[in-house]
Amino acid sequence: MAAVTYELKKVCKQSGARLGVLHTPHGDIETPVFMPVGTQASVKGISPEELKAMDAKIILSNTYHLYLRPGHKLIEEAGGLHKFMNWDRAILTDSGGFQVFSLSKLRKITEEGVHFSSHLDGSKHFLSPEIAMEIQNSLGSDIMMAFDECAPYPSNYEYTRKSMEMTTRWAERCLKAHNNTEKQSLFGIVQGGTFADLRKRSARDLSSLNFPGYAIGGLSVGEPGEIMYQMLEETVPELPADKARYLMGVGSPDYLIQGAIRGIDMFDCVLPTRIGRNGTAMTSQGKIIVRDAKYARDFNPIDPECTCPACQNYSRAYIRHLIKAGEMFGLRLVTIHNLHFLINLMKSIRSAIMNDRLIDFREEFFEKYGYNK
Repeated sequence: MAAVTYELKKVCKQSGARLGVLHTPHGDIETPVFMPVGTQASVKGISPEELKAMDAKIILSNTYHLYLRPGHKLIEEAGGLHKFMNWDRAILTDSGGFQVFSLSKLRKITEEGVHFSSHLDGSKHFLSPEIAMEIQNSLGSDIMMAFDECAPYPSNYEYTRKSMEMTTRWAERCLKAHNNTEKQSLFGIVQGGTFADLRKRSARDLSSLNFPGYAIGGLSVGEPGEIMYQMLEETVPELPADKARYLMGVGSPDYLIQGAIRGIDMFDCVLPTRIGRNGTAMTSQGKIIVRDAKYARDFNPIDPECTCPACQNYSRAYIRHLIKAGEMFGLRLVTIHNLHFLINLMKSIRSAIMNDRLIDFREEFFEKYGYNK
């Protein structure tokens, strides 16, 4: 039996969205779920204790970054990533494929793998499916991701086809190289750009390899939202109903709701922490930029409907003051709020699925948040 399994609990009659449970060695996770991103073994500015307080059940870390610094062997020596970062709940590690293609300055893609230079110091490195598995086995994450090529947007059909086919061959190599199957599960990654036939073929080819879960990669990389939704509608029906489905790199409220409606179970994104560090907060009434001058004398919380520590204890005026004064506590408060907001949004989505009203919930949320303007 796989280390990580998915249990389907209910399908929303109104939308087709799924309510489920992801069973992992470090706890059960209700889905759909949003995973905070801890790229370098830390969710920026947030402690594991604070993440637990906001009911985060799983976080994401990154193979590429941890391989470059501090090194996977050091983390293995420390007892694995869970022990190293003092996080006893589930961890998913990205394979590093996306970062190799998006961050490295010089890279050469071959059938064997990718030669690239570090974005930190320019040093030369090589990452292959086998090395990505070795690194993730050392890290000890609950869910590992197969090494893939994320074709840039836009890419022509021929390049995207060849890239997708190589990603499938790499997925087979990852399966052969993965050597800790009792404690770690490996998910495959569907590619195919914005071409429906390639997406379907990728999903079918990977499904035949019987991964315990499947990610959909190469979306939310610059294409319009409507194209992403179309690709999900073409891809998701090709994936097995008894396996988890993970949409990579998505974290805005509209994408989370629309993704759930299209059958997605797992999401991750740096968005809530990144915009939090810029003083932007997601609220029940839409986004607000707390550092703006109009909040200088606003003694209300970021979001009056929110129960996070930032909203329960501090005002917009105080948080704006901290941000303008260069005090890191201000940015931490906005980040805490944003993560809490998205984790609670997922709870609301799960509740709406349970009550067969996710389409109604979407309309109500979009109206209130300002998406319909």
